[in-house]
Amino acid sequence: MPHWKATLAYDGTSYYGWQVQPGRSTVQGTLAQALAHLTGEHTLPQGSGRTDTGVHALAQVATFSLSTNIPTANLHRALNRALPASIRILDLTEAPPEFHARHNALRKTYEYRILPRTTELETICPPFLAPYVWAYPRFLDLSLLNEAAAQVIGTHDFTSFAAVNPDQATRQAQHEAELAAPHETQATPTATNTRTIYSSNWTQDPGPSGLLRYRVTGSGFLHHMVRNLVGTFVEIGSGRLPANSIPTILQAQNRSAAGPTAPAHGLFLYEVEY
Repeated sequence: MPHWKATLAYDGTSYYGWQVQPGRSTVQGTLAQALAHLTGEHTLPQGSGRTDTGVHALAQVATFSLSTNIPTANLHRALNRALPASIRILDLTEAPPEFHARHNALRKTYEYRILPRTTELETICPPFLAPYVWAYPRFLDLSLLNEAAAQVIGTHDFTSFAAVNPDQATRQAQHEAELAAPHETQATPTATNTRTIYSSNWTQDPGPSGLLRYRVTGSGFLHHMVRNLVGTFVEIGSGRLPANSIPTILQAQNRSAAGPTAPAHGLFLYEVEY
């Protein structure tokens, strides 16, 4: 039975996240439907992670097995024809049967994009950019953003930056996935909020837009963790919190100690390393 590794890019605007959910359009569900349409087989592709509603991906990785032995190039081409334009298979290769997109991932990188205020005039976000950035109405200090971002590098308990409770949709999505693939339940992560961050920094694009990009690489991420980090860094970059707040927030191990959750549509799954 051929086992496949697919690298996908998708615009998450019109999807309720990666994870399959009853009665809702998701990336995982759409990919499963395309595979069923092409092969007649019902398989649930397993992703490297569960991006939330409105979150995008530049290089999500998924694995799935098929009984049908279709040449790689033919399957790759057929999938992109069957999928909506908002989802593209960038790369498709055969993988060892034991390879799993999530279990074998060593590091993940996310990128968050902010369009900040750069002049005395109000920032006007172009409509074709709006679904992919957080249009922030205040000035942000790049040096303060980077001072704060550097303080999360290393191994820490990130409870303060994790969602307090997964929402009902997330719980239902997990339930549906377990029903569809019971063997996946044994891979549920242990209940720890400790993660290792390898790099964490902000850059600013040249030119009048001054687009800010936050890129973070870690061993893994908690639910809403990157968006909560960004929301807290923005509080620091705008002068609402001191730049040395991060160690205190981490030590508190309490979500209320950190800043607000940044909007989902500015977030991209950038890379998965194996």
